[in-house]
Amino acid sequence: MEYCRARDFMFCGLCGTLLSLDSHKYARCKLCNTKRKLKEIAGKETSYTVTDEDIRRELRIEPFVKVDGISTDEGQVERTTVNQTCPKCGNPQLEYYTKQLRSADEGQTVFYECAKCGHKYNENS
Repeated sequence: MEYCRARDFMFCGLCGTLLSLDSHKYARCKLCNTKRKLKEIAGKETSYTVTDEDIRRELRIEPFVKVDGISTDEGQVERTTVNQTCPKCGNPQLEYYTKQLRSADEGQTVFYECAKCGHKYNENS
């Protein structure tokens, strides 16, 4: 099942594994040993973009939050109190902080936490 589509020319058509260029005549899949002639691949280019979010996700790093221009992690974020009722226990005040999780042209996400019962929830602005 050897075929070559616009975006997958460097991947095995059988199992999807990245092909290895072990020879001057063909590219070989190291997983299932399928071969693709280099004539099918010659002259094609591939590119991709890696964003800071991709790197943080790959390394399992939490996004940073800036408080007064100083980068900090979520555990050190100073929270503000707001007069809003907790949906779980009815406490009249909640602590909150905001994070920009989506693109800059979209609103921030507001994270709420009840100091009394510990209930947490968020809202997208």
